[in-house]
Amino acid sequence: MPTNEEKAAFAQRLVLALRRSPEPVSGPTELALRFNLRFGGDPVSAQTAHNWLAGRTIPTDDKLLILAKWLKVDQHWLHYGDSPTKRASTKGQSDKKIAAKPSPETIRLAVKIQNMPARWRYLVEELVDRVDQDLE
Repeated sequence: MPTNEEKAAFAQRLVLALRRSPEPVSGPTELALRFNLRFGGDPVSAQTAHNWLAGRTIPTDDKLLILAKWLKVDQHWLHYGDSPTKRASTKGQSDKKIAAKPSPETIRLAVKIQNMPARWRYLVEELVDRVDQDLE
């Protein structure tokens, strides 16, 4: 059974994924309606969607799969957050010192990324993370 902290963390990831979605969702009623359009099983109520967003419950695996596909995120990430291997590999990264002053090209790229909509910044971050993992 998930702990309250796990449920709250799931809710934060769901809200983040919804925010990054090309189809913004304004609340639990809209979440339930859009989810039910994609789900072949029994429909979920607005109350159920509210419980997901409030961190009171975590959906079952079949519902998590639909949410992940719809929101274009990894199902494992949506349910549990980063995998243990990713956490271990990125644990010391915040402690790394930048070896040199950023070049003008690096600064221009950072500004372009910063000016992107949130969902595109997320994609760039995911791409950089995957390339970084491949280089390790």
